[in-house]
Amino acid sequence: MDKKFPFIDQGYKPSRNDLICLFKVTPAGMSINEAVNNVALESSVGTWTPVSSNKKYVNKLGAKAYAISGNFVKIAYPQELFEEGSVPNILSSIAGNVFGMKCIKGLRLEDIKFPQKLLKSFPGPRYGIEGYRRILGVKKRPLVGTIVKPKLGLKTKDHAQVAYDSWIGGCDLVKDDENLSSQKFNPFDKRAAQTLEMCDKASEETGETKGYLINVTAESMDMLKRADLAKELGGKFVMHDIITAGFASLQTLRENCTLGIHAHRAMHGAFTENPDHGLSMMAIADFARMAGVDSLHIGTGIGKMKGGKEEIQDINEEMEMQRVKKTKHRLEQNWGDMKPVMSVCSGGIYPGHVPYLMRNFGEDIIIQAGGGIHWNPRGTKYGAMGMRQAVDAVMNGERLETYSKSHLELREALEKFSKLRF
Repeated sequence: MDKKFPFIDQGYKPSRNDLICLFKVTPAGMSINEAVNNVALESSVGTWTPVSSNKKYVNKLGAKAYAISGNFVKIAYPQELFEEGSVPNILSSIAGNVFGMKCIKGLRLEDIKFPQKLLKSFPGPRYGIEGYRRILGVKKRPLVGTIVKPKLGLKTKDHAQVAYDSWIGGCDLVKDDENLSSQKFNPFDKRAAQTLEMCDKASEETGETKGYLINVTAESMDMLKRADLAKELGGKFVMHDIITAGFASLQTLRENCTLGIHAHRAMHGAFTENPDHGLSMMAIADFARMAGVDSLHIGTGIGKMKGGKEEIQDINEEMEMQRVKKTKHRLEQNWGDMKPVMSVCSGGIYPGHVPYLMRNFGEDIIIQAGGGIHWNPRGTKYGAMGMRQAVDAVMNGERLETYSKSHLELREALEKFSKLRF
């Protein structure tokens, strides 16, 4: 241990009881060691100057920066520093004041490795991948989903009709968009009743179980009332904007709601966009799995949203595997018996993207398209048919172009979007 930098110990070997963070640190007018030392002390037991109130036993809880490679550093924190079962408490430490210190020009939390005792204090998903498949009766293929469009403005009756058309066209799931809550033109109670009625109607007519991911995001007490209503009306799922509502809100929902939780990541770009500062989507996904979401938007590696293929693959593995190996920007993690989360690929996708998505992210995904389904001038039903046909083609081992010769709706989609490049 360097006496000048007491929170750096590159000879330290983390114990199984340590929480480990991978940071990218960009110093501001000082050495990397000085900046790292400041990050480690501020996020654990230290402060900017020695204090007379300190006790020797406190020093044992100090963080230890044990691996510095360029701008990347691994910092180990004794698990005793954190309250069990509390995402806000952990974030307030490892992603709190440290982001506002003058000693750093940039600080990015890339990933976290959780010790087993701390991990087991969180519930994880109630249903996860297997639960989604059991509820919907889909054993193998990717689930097909859509978002009601236009995202805002539709009256309740029209919203429910768009959902119905999506289901009878072949969608398994229909969800609200992230900013649809309980506006006057489409109040929550009416939307829940009418859309879930149409969900039941579509299920009966198609012989397939359908699901409606209704957005219950609101002040916590209102959120729970909305979730209770969705359950009372026969709903199987709810949707939650996990970042704008907050992880404490998510934990409250997981504790008090027995429906599947579909997690939307609205506002994540405010944290994840800068490669040198903020939190990675990987870190957000870690906390989402711990707190108990059953499905989570992770990106596509294609389409309209940012995020490269390798990054999305890493996040997808983090969500669905029990053990993940470390990569350049990911730590190893043993998730134990915590259920896996179903990844959602959404954002500017259409039927022609299906082979890419399945090749890179597997079958345990929700392929979710908005404009890529509702575009069809003959109606939403036919756009949904085209997307379902694309999934069926890949499951059957056929090229989309070949399959489309005998499937009009897929052919229409391929012709419509053939010139798009992302």
